[in-house]
Amino acid sequence: MSGNIAYDRREQLEKIQSGLMPGEQVIAVYDAIGVGTGFIGLTDRRVIIQDNSFVGKKIAITSIPYSKISSISMVSNKSFAGSFFSSGHIAIGVGHHNYEVEFRGEEKSKHVHNVILHYISA
Repeated sequence: MSGNIAYDRREQLEKIQSGLMPGEQVIAVYDAIGVGTGFIGLTDRRVIIQDNSFVGKKIAITSIPYSKISSISMVSNKSFAGSFFSSGHIAIGVGHHNYEVEFRGEEKSKHVHNVILHYISA
């Protein structure tokens, strides 16, 4: 079932797969680094973010339908003069809230950015 799905950790992929709606397809599940976020999952219907930053070692799984996303950004503390995708960070704008996710490697951030952009601009 994970033939064409990009993912870093099987247990994260399985967690996403266990909560799918009928007919929903997983596109990718990437491990996140830095404070707070455990992973990000992309399906053909929504973005799923695991947030590990809750008090008391609580974890939240947040589902964001593409229709609620107002922006997707590449985030960098460097100049964009070199490569546009020089950063491993993205920011997903939903209402007045931004979800920031940091990845190991710019390819993953570029893939997440492009998938979300595809669905919010369709």
